[in-house]
Amino acid sequence: MFMRNKENSSSGIAHNAMAVGTYIKGDIKAEEDFRIDGKLDGNIECTGKVIIGPQAEITGNIQCQNTDLMGTVIGNIMIYEVASLKASVRFAGEIVAKYIEIEPGASFNGTCKMLN
Repeated sequence: MFMRNKENSSSGIAHNAMAVGTYIKGDIKAEEDFRIDGKLDGNIECTGKVIIGPQAEITGNIQCQNTDLMGTVIGNIMIYEVASLKASVRFAGEIVAKYIEIEPGASFNGTCKMLN
């Protein structure tokens, strides 16, 4: 077996991922970017970017720096920079963000407040 020194094998880009077919009931806290393609019943708190993939189903609140939403999200989100709602998203809840981008075709049922 080959053992790599963690310091030498890092690509410099740290991220987490939850694959399609994975179900989590509970909260997630992450210090690095996080991509979710599975199902989550719980809240997400992340200091990086959260990507909700097109097959993901989230029921809970999200708090992060930036986000790309492509799947189904039911809950409130607090984004300190850019919230990007892609054409495939189905979102219901409140968005609080510094900037928001909504592509044509996105389903957004809720309210939006802008941060200063």
